[in-house]
Amino acid sequence: MTRLRKMMLEELERHNYSEATTRCYIRAVEDFSRRFKCSPDCLGPEHIREYQAELFKKRKLSPGTVTQRLAALRFFYIKTLKKTWSIAETPYPKRAFHLPSILSREEVAQLINAALTPFERTLLMTLYATGVRRAELTHLKVSDIDSKRMVIHVQGGKGRKDRDVMLSPKLLEVLREHWRGLRRKPSTWLFPGNRWHTSDTPITTKVVWTACKKAAQQAGLQKHVHPHTLRHCFATHLLEAGADLRTIQMLLGHRDLEETTIYLHLSERHLRATGSPLDSLELKDRPPQDR
Repeated sequence: MTRLRKMMLEELERHNYSEATTRCYIRAVEDFSRRFKCSPDCLGPEHIREYQAELFKKRKLSPGTVTQRLAALRFFYIKTLKKTWSIAETPYPKRAFHLPSILSREEVAQLINAALTPFERTLLMTLYATGVRRAELTHLKVSDIDSKRMVIHVQGGKGRKDRDVMLSPKLLEVLREHWRGLRRKPSTWLFPGNRWHTSDTPITTKVVWTACKKAAQQAGLQKHVHPHTLRHCFATHLLEAGADLRTIQMLLGHRDLEETTIYLHLSERHLRATGSPLDSLELKDRPPQDR
């Protein structure tokens, strides 16, 4: 391990960054260093600007990914090297706002029914029933299932925040059936890894991703579907059923209510509540078609 890498790791640990963020930041600085074949402490603002332009033009990375790379470099220069950083010289790229794809309740049922195995079906049902992120799903523990209070404890979610989500009676029965079907009863992880689900480590997020993509293909869904789609569906369908935004915010673990208001744009109930101004116009009958 190089001196700079060790210094950056220590700073990341001191700031209590998550393991995922730590890995991401370290890889970003390493990639920056490889690009110029030089130690990163010998590179300056002009190299950062060139690197940023290359990420967009040559590598065709998204604004979100470029922002993440710049955040890593900013942390390295300010916290590790104790140097200045000019936002004016290296501005974060403007991000486009896209509404996520939402499945109807019928399409969610099609997706779940199309799961290739009972294990994958349980994963999809848990995603939709709780609204958890796929990384949170993989790290659920057996002890997180509280059948007496009918809640699931989500520990160490995004931002290292804990929260509780509802435990559906239907999901509880599915999880119990999942437990009974395991060859080896896990002592820790609810969804153990490896082919036979007997590992002492949990499944990876890739397993969840693959299960979702295969089910969507099997169901013949034309929309772009991934695990986070079920999180969006969870929130949107709750809003359509009458749940308030504050409750949905708490269930999703959003830090700011503004993050949750996106579902107002997706809810059919809210969209239909406001009529189009066209409906209020008194128009003449359609003119006869030209001959």
